[in-house]
Amino acid sequence: MTQPNELPWIAEARKHIGLKEIPGAKSNPTIVQWLKEMGSFPGAAKSWYFEDATPWCGLFVGYCLGKAGRAVIKDWYRAKAWAAAGLTKLPAPAYGSIAVKSRQGGGHVFFVVGKDKQGRILGLGGNQGNTVSIVPFNPADIDDYFWPSKLIGLTPILSSPALERYRLPVVAATGAQGASEA
Repeated sequence: MTQPNELPWIAEARKHIGLKEIPGAKSNPTIVQWLKEMGSFPGAAKSWYFEDATPWCGLFVGYCLGKAGRAVIKDWYRAKAWAAAGLTKLPAPAYGSIAVKSRQGGGHVFFVVGKDKQGRILGLGGNQGNTVSIVPFNPADIDDYFWPSKLIGLTPILSSPALERYRLPVVAATGAQGASEA
């Protein structure tokens, strides 16, 4: 459900909650379509793979930003590239920000959409337990938070969240903490 004043990239992300990859030789056609569209966003590299077995958290973040008219980084497919792309680094999590964390074998990237009653960060992301879901993350496990750049013409322009975005709402998870991110 879209909230009034919802950020366009979060509204796009919420549309896909519950979308799952298909285990085995087949791939989810929606994820394959996202991969085909990635090269159409200014500055974003074209995909060289077209299946859902490759980690797709960066794809999900990039696709949602691109569909919402925000800048997509060149190396959207690498979760940790989001931390090195020159986006506005935030001092704390803000609603709608991009969170990057390390994991065994690489990284994970997702959108911050709130916190739970235990104070964990609620992240809306792709490839969280092989699905698009909202899962809790321990704040100590998150490396950094970034605000997506605006896209003016074909040029990414740094931007920052409104101060009220730092007041995270308490929300419910749709997936379990510790869900696979690979």
